[in-house]
Amino acid sequence: MRLTDGDMKQTAFIGITGGVGSGKSEVLKYLKERTGSRIFCADEEAKKLYIPGSPVFDRIVSAAGSDILDEKGQPDRVRFSEKLFKDRALREEINGIVHPAVEGLILDAMALEKISGKHEFLFIEAALLIECGYEEILHEIWYVYASAGKRSERLKASRGYSEEKIRSIFASQLTEDEYRRHCSRIIDNDGSIEDMKASVDKILKEYRKK
Repeated sequence: MRLTDGDMKQTAFIGITGGVGSGKSEVLKYLKERTGSRIFCADEEAKKLYIPGSPVFDRIVSAAGSDILDEKGQPDRVRFSEKLFKDRALREEINGIVHPAVEGLILDAMALEKISGKHEFLFIEAALLIECGYEEILHEIWYVYASAGKRSERLKASRGYSEEKIRSIFASQLTEDEYRRHCSRIIDNDGSIEDMKASVDKILKEYRKK
């Protein structure tokens, strides 16, 4: 699905991406504050897929095993995450189940915004935006930049991650060059909150001049 010039005059569909620890949540919070637009956070929306009895849920359990469930039959997210972290093949299999379902949710959200024309922007934050080819269905993708050192510092402070886990996660994600090559604009979030807000304000101003 490619967007036309006519679509460009309506809601702008903007992807937000960046490595883990880059501070995407803070950026999205500020974008919401500045524009009043809708934020689609794929991780939050994907929780709708983890409902016992749903087709996606049943496929996940079949692939990962019933030991990812707690005594009430609900997914134990800590146990499930640890299992995915240790098993790359399983991680890829689960991604193959979840990401197409999430893409369906994203397309539904875009269709609703296109019909209503209620918001200036629909900001979409999802894992693998670039890897899954979302450049084809979004107007632009914006990259939230933070240095590896800053990201590592944030992950240790906010999530208690070890150096080993951080290195493993970083290695599994796109490189700095790859992010920059695929994204239209760079939001600098390597410094203070005020610096990040200034970077966002500048980008919004530039985009609105298009």
